[in-house]
Amino acid sequence: MAKKKGIDELLNGIEQRIEAESLAGVNELLSIGLEKEVIGLNGLTEKVASCVKCHLEAMRRNTVFGEGSETAELMFIGEAPGADEDEQGRPFVGRAGQLLTKIIGSIGLKREDVYIANILKCRPPGNRNPMPTEIATCSPYLVKQIQIIKPRVICALGKFSAQTLLNTDMPISKLRGKFYYYKGIKLMPTYHPAYLLRNSHGKKDVWEDMKMIAKELGLVVPDQKK
Repeated sequence: MAKKKGIDELLNGIEQRIEAESLAGVNELLSIGLEKEVIGLNGLTEKVASCVKCHLEAMRRNTVFGEGSETAELMFIGEAPGADEDEQGRPFVGRAGQLLTKIIGSIGLKREDVYIANILKCRPPGNRNPMPTEIATCSPYLVKQIQIIKPRVICALGKFSAQTLLNTDMPISKLRGKFYYYKGIKLMPTYHPAYLLRNSHGKKDVWEDMKMIAKELGLVVPDQKK
């Protein structure tokens, strides 16, 4: 009994450490293997498709790697796939995805001009919030995606994306509206499209954020408001 208790305490301590390091943005050790490999998006897609590093793999229908231009100057990053995304294996294809497509179009771009991904590559059950251990396990894949694509600007969609990439617990309402840096890349946090479906008043703020992104990229913004 004493031996079992000791093992349980050790495992619990390891889990707590992983969660603490995840919240502190320390996942370098988990990504060492990917960092050392010369791998493109196709190879990374295959790694994600066969990933069994966390319990979410047992519940998924499909992994949701990401899609878009491999040379995109603008990359959108959300938090995790939903039911529609899990069904189709593509990011942002439900109602929130339809709104994201309109948001992208508001600055004169199409989905195929940008790259779209999520922090997690598998759907959490019931669309619950991602857990710290899941973020710590999965985020090295995203880090590698960013390294391969090399966008000029990242748009972090929602709380979990922004807080993970910026290593902060500041609310999205305080983060949005200005640029930060992620590994030398300009990053604009803004509200998640799913939030906008429930809170239409946030669309004005997102429009202002998108205009700042468009200016940074030298885009001519269509004469419209979203």
